[in-house]
Amino acid sequence: MNLSRRVFDDVSQLIGSRENPTPMVRLRRLPVSGDHSIYAKLEWMNPFGSIKDRTARYLLEGLRRDNRLNGKKIVEPTSGNTGIAIAALANLLGVECAITIPSGAPEEKIALLRLLGAEVWPTPDDLCPIDHPKDGAIALARSFVEGPATRDLYVMPNQYENPENVRAHYETTGAEIWDQTEGKVTHFFAGYGTCGTITGVAKFLKEKNRGIRVVAIEPEKGHRLSGLKNFQESKKPVILDESLIDATVRVPDAPAYETAIRLAREEGMLVGPSTGAIVWAALRENLPAGTVAVCISPDNAFKYTTHFTPHLSEDGIPGVEVTA
Repeated sequence: MNLSRRVFDDVSQLIGSRENPTPMVRLRRLPVSGDHSIYAKLEWMNPFGSIKDRTARYLLEGLRRDNRLNGKKIVEPTSGNTGIAIAALANLLGVECAITIPSGAPEEKIALLRLLGAEVWPTPDDLCPIDHPKDGAIALARSFVEGPATRDLYVMPNQYENPENVRAHYETTGAEIWDQTEGKVTHFFAGYGTCGTITGVAKFLKEKNRGIRVVAIEPEKGHRLSGLKNFQESKKPVILDESLIDATVRVPDAPAYETAIRLAREEGMLVGPSTGAIVWAALRENLPAGTVAVCISPDNAFKYTTHFTPHLSEDGIPGVEVTA
């Protein structure tokens, strides 16, 4: 790898790191009231298109380090992004993988998984116990590694419980944000999903400055914000450290999609709907003067074109109120 020439030995070396960070871009055209700055950290600049590239790299490195592969096939539950990154990295290792994914996931994600050669299992939510009705893909993946006929054939990294998920963002994402803001970051906004990002980044930043405010974004029940979780219908991941969270903002689908569309039309950023939810929450926060706020932009719009379509029209969209 030669960073000065941007020449790499394989595509995995493009995944964000402290030495090779993903970019941050300041929002300048969406209504930002007051004397403060809001930045989007563009995680879709990772090679497989999302922040989950970081998680997948650490998960697979952990499996190899602990000698857990041993000719086994990887199985992992995902809303899409982690699965895409695992499938791509598994191809580099010559390892097969099976991906369980909610059947309501965007068609584009399922197509990308199949393009990468993964065995894909679209999973109805009702496979899961009634107390966590949105965790069917997790239940199915567990059946692969716990079933007597298959448990010796599969290994599950389990991003929801694996501390490597947190470590990935403690060692890379959080450190990059600190470096890129020259230690001036005051607010951090990220979504509840597997919770590796928000836990790892918050842990790093609060070790540097306990006063940094960490705001978590949660969707409403029955949402269509792939990758985010509502904890009334999904189990909280065991890797989530709630002591690091200062506030939680619940975001409906409509303003999330509308803000993502505004980011495209006003900032030129083709982001996914989860970015819209995170930025909407930041724009509504009562930010004091001098704030340096960083919003995670987990992935881009290209995996969600079918989900965006109902929110689009030839004549544009109504304005959405994004300030408090």
